[in-house]
Amino acid sequence: MNKGKRKLLFVFLAICMIMATVTVGSGRAYDVNLNSEILSPDRTSSTSGKSKDSVILASDGQGKKDIYGNLVYSVSDEDTEADSFDVSEDVNYNSNSGIDGQLLTDSSEEIDENVNQDMNQDSDQDSGPNALDYMDGSQSESVSESVSESVSEENDTNKSQAEKILDAMTLEEKVAQLFVVTPDALTGAVGVTMAGETTKTAIDERPVGGIIYMADNLINPSQVQKMLSNTNTYSEERVGLPMMLCVDEEGGTVARIAGCGRFIVEDVGNMSTIGETGTVDDAHRVGNTIGSYMSDLGFNVNFAPVADVLTNSENSIVKYRSFGSDVNSVSDMAIAVAEGLKEEGIEATFKHFPGHGATAGDTHLGAAFTTKTKDELMEVELVPFQKAIDYGAKFIMVSHISVPNITGHDTPASLSPEMIDGILRGDMGYKGVVITDAMDMGAVSSKYTSDVAAVMAIQAGADMLLMPEDFDLAYQGLMDALDAGEISEERIDESVLRIINAKLEL
Repeated sequence: MNKGKRKLLFVFLAICMIMATVTVGSGRAYDVNLNSEILSPDRTSSTSGKSKDSVILASDGQGKKDIYGNLVYSVSDEDTEADSFDVSEDVNYNSNSGIDGQLLTDSSEEIDENVNQDMNQDSDQDSGPNALDYMDGSQSESVSESVSESVSEENDTNKSQAEKILDAMTLEEKVAQLFVVTPDALTGAVGVTMAGETTKTAIDERPVGGIIYMADNLINPSQVQKMLSNTNTYSEERVGLPMMLCVDEEGGTVARIAGCGRFIVEDVGNMSTIGETGTVDDAHRVGNTIGSYMSDLGFNVNFAPVADVLTNSENSIVKYRSFGSDVNSVSDMAIAVAEGLKEEGIEATFKHFPGHGATAGDTHLGAAFTTKTKDELMEVELVPFQKAIDYGAKFIMVSHISVPNITGHDTPASLSPEMIDGILRGDMGYKGVVITDAMDMGAVSSKYTSDVAAVMAIQAGADMLLMPEDFDLAYQGLMDALDAGEISEERIDESVLRIINAKLEL
């Protein structure tokens, strides 16, 4: 609300308060001029010839008096001539007229004195009309509209930066923000190693929320720096937000940068080794090391650390990627890595909720499940994720494992409302961004088409969809679901607002 409108609202409210005070105290209703004058309630006067929509002021040359002859305000010589005041005009008075708070300061003592005098007079006289009585419908509407506009502007002022960005987005832009795809999927090319006009055009058409880079996209430091810098610039120009520039850099067996052999950086090794022989400080140094070279190259999000507790010794998926089987050690070390990454400007992603360490199958190839109950998961597998939430995790990745003893079916957790909205958000209180594991994995792609899987994930409570098997189909699937009413724009807004808030902190 600008200064003028704030003053308008202040003065209007002050009028109402003083009228109410005078009416209750004396039994007579006075009209209050915005220039601090008490006005006669008489509607007509031979002096002015004004209609009933005007109020006449009487003057004896020394000051303004009410109809009972009481001096209510001392005025200068230039103010002593009788004048009329049109209520409809003064209700819309603005700060350019130079009121500057006179009503509640300069004349407060005179008004109080007059009210006290009148309270001693007969209180059974009929009350006169007040300022609002002189308004016709259009004038009342003018005041109402003015106040409504002021409230609207105040609400807009109170909106967060993220909410303002969201309001400026089209529905198509919002849906695009829900996706994290490879540069190849974005552009339709294979083995993308640069970001030029093709990338810019693709982002202009569909401004995705993030891009994940594989080893084939990373050739050397200068090439990666330029590719990521250009990509981020295109995103900033398109939607005013940075691009989530992501990579899987856990260390050891999963390290797209350190493991490809084309970068002179330290490979920190497997997290299982840190868990067995290291300390929390060692885990913190892992985060610093990885975060340092990621930041140098231009990345801002790491899909690590692994927060899975290895409770199944036969598990081969996270056997070397997990910090081990001790729940407290896994929790503390995962947070330490995240803290180390954060210190280098990289946001961590805790994965793979609800815990991949209890499974035997490989979700890359097909279905994987755990038979544990909710209470059993709460005692072990979910502990590191709860501690990550308490720590302030911005991103949590949900896996495709099935939990039939909780959901009652074999739907992957990434597509399950019971697991995301029910447990992760409801029971555990997570308010950050939920990103799915790669949607092209067999656990999803072998059972669902990309459009169906995308709709199910959003309906389940996921915010971002990682690497759908068919990006075009997944995007169109969400647009069609919105058209059909299967998903509301309000639901999309919830996710996009979380994404924007996270991006503003990158």
